Amino acid sequence: MTDFVSIPMFPLSIFPLPGEMVPLHIFEPRYRQLLEDAESRDFSFGIYFNHKSNTEKLGSLVKLESVIKRYKTGESDIIVRCIDIFTMDKLFRTYKDKLYPGGLVACRQLDIHKPMSEKLKSHFDEYHQSLKIAKNDAHNSMYDVANELGFDFAERLRFVNYSESQQESFLISRIKYHVQLLTHVEKARDVFHLN
Repeated sequence: MTDFVSIPMFPLSIFPLPGEMVPLHIFEPRYRQLLEDAESRDFSFGIYFNHKSNTEKLGSLVKLESVIKRYKTGESDIIVRCIDIFTMDKLFRTYKDKLYPGGLVACRQLDIHKPMSEKLKSHFDEYHQSLKIAKNDAHNSMYDVANELGFDFAERLRFVNYSESQQESFLISRIKYHVQLLTHVEKARDVFHLN
């Protein structure tokens, strides 16, 4: 049986993947209240992916990472980090006695720090070599790879719904595609002597 929990919600047209850090500009009074509560109580909240393609009602559980700037008007620039993915059962206009929305969700409880396989790591290292980037041992999970590849919304939705083996195959195919593009760019530079 799925365990649903009620959490504060911030519906947006974005879908962060686990590990991804996202900048947000907070200006509406209800979300300023959400920020105050997240700071004072150190809780997570949901970013529901408010888009017509999100037929499975997926969203990202995020945690406040830092407040970058506070404006005299009460607005703020913040950074949040995605820590899990959830499926939403219900969206409520308000969360308990607050101004901001809430939602009844089931979190996936993903292990976002699980190291990637050696096979995926090998392909990811090749990708970094193609970009002429030094080996980066800070990237060690599948989600780190997915975040670096810059998926569009459709790819993000597909990726999170795949099994772990399908996710790995998907990432490897995307890496191969990127490496092939980079190879063609290098060949074009040689042919046209680009600056």
